[in-house]
Amino acid sequence: MPTSEKRCFKEALYEQFARIGRALANPHRLELLDLLAQGERTVEDLARETGLSVANVSQHLQILRGARLVDVRRSGLYAYYRLADPHVFSVWRSLRTFGETRLAEIQQVVASYFNNRDSLQAITLQELKERLAEGNVIVIDVRPYEEYLQGHIPAAKAMPLEELEKRLQELPRDQEIVAYCRGPYCVFADEAVALLKQHGFKALRLSEGLPDWQDEGLPIEVGGESR
Repeated sequence: MPTSEKRCFKEALYEQFARIGRALANPHRLELLDLLAQGERTVEDLARETGLSVANVSQHLQILRGARLVDVRRSGLYAYYRLADPHVFSVWRSLRTFGETRLAEIQQVVASYFNNRDSLQAITLQELKERLAEGNVIVIDVRPYEEYLQGHIPAAKAMPLEELEKRLQELPRDQEIVAYCRGPYCVFADEAVALLKQHGFKALRLSEGLPDWQDEGLPIEVGGESR
């Protein structure tokens, strides 16, 4: 193959990989991927969660869709977006982990926001898996109920953060309670654990979230208890 043809091949090949890099190179689009890892969402839902306009969210989603990172399902007047493939979350999780190890600024930002996290004991995915197998832990999912329905850790009880204080009587006081939410930068689990400890419960937060659990190949359940 002539050198010129090899060069054209290389440029065409790496340009396609660069499409993915360009799609990921925006903080709002990374946040959208993180939210879509919880389950399918409408543009309007995503706009409310991110504080962006519907038009702005739509533009970001079109870029993600152009890079084949998200898919869309239309129903009536609404467009429902989802991750195109489970590997999309794996890519974001790898980027997140790499950033945490290479950029001190990430740790500084996290530390400045989660200023009391050191006082909240955490449990890893593997440790939770082992304790669930032993049957000596209660797991609560403190995300919004709609996200719980789309997937949750088996045996986890749906207890959205805004309902938790009113439902403390449903939880046993003689067992350890693990709260989990969307991921390591989600505050729901931290707030849940702080509330539980305030009321005398022994509580831990899961160090990561439901998408990380699933990314490890661990089972999830879909649907849930009636309300």
